Amino acid sequence: MRELRLGTFSPSVLVEVAARTGALANAGLRVVEVPASSSREQFAALIDGELDAVMTNPDNVVAYRCVPDNPLGRQVDVRILAALDRGLGLSLFAAPGITELQGGTLGVDVPGSGFAFVGYELLQRLGISYGITALGSTPRRATALLTGACTMTVLNAGNELRAEHRGARRLATVTDIGPYVGAVLASTGDSLQRNGFDLRSLVGVLLRTARDIVTGRRRPELLMAAVQDRLEFDEYLARRHIAVLTSPATGLTPTGRFRDAELKTVLELRNRHTKADLDGRAVLAHGLIDTSLLPGQ
Repeated sequence: MRELRLGTFSPSVLVEVAARTGALANAGLRVVEVPASSSREQFAALIDGELDAVMTNPDNVVAYRCVPDNPLGRQVDVRILAALDRGLGLSLFAAPGITELQGGTLGVDVPGSGFAFVGYELLQRLGISYGITALGSTPRRATALLTGACTMTVLNAGNELRAEHRGARRLATVTDIGPYVGAVLASTGDSLQRNGFDLRSLVGVLLRTARDIVTGRRRPELLMAAVQDRLEFDEYLARRHIAVLTSPATGLTPTGRFRDAELKTVLELRNRHTKADLDGRAVLAHGLIDTSLLPGQ
């Protein structure tokens, strides 16, 4: 069994289902999920070779490949290998009991990151002024929102359902902005050289598993158990999360393809909320997306 170390932020139901069905084992893979406290930490570990691949927001790959003043201060050969989902419920939330949002504090991973840009855009559209505090990964921000460490934050991947269940108020969603990809599988050129066969196998397993979930081919009781165990959800919240996973607007992307309109949204958010001037054709020519491991390539 060959081991791949996979950086994540929130626990991955997709990986859990792939493990429970034996799909990973049948491909000769054992995936070890390594949670990150922030995108900066995740990419430092990926670049240093401590991780073989990451599940991350596509803007993070844009930042570390195309933007000189990224949080690590260096551009590296990081590549998007496959689109995994369209946000998984990615939404802007207010803390429980908070009614006055003007001048509140927005909790972000790091100020110049993809989910932060979603938050800035939604708040701008709502006409709400705000300050910023860096809190790290999505699970950390969910805890901060519920304990009063921030007024607002952007949540997804089950964290949004847990927060909403405990009284947080959903203000707006990423679908209000446009087509979007919330998570991709990404790696470095060096890791592709070392682990190309295994990464190809991983891409295939994840996309087939996503297809089976979205089309209902996966046994309902197996999927329900995977969601409940991985996210520590009761049946009600698990059913809501399964609805998110299978939604064409917010759910899993079985083809792994990053559509032009989705890339446009990601780049426009960065351009609007930083001094960047990134163009879709230019970043594609720069090698941002590597489709060589997708099925049929």
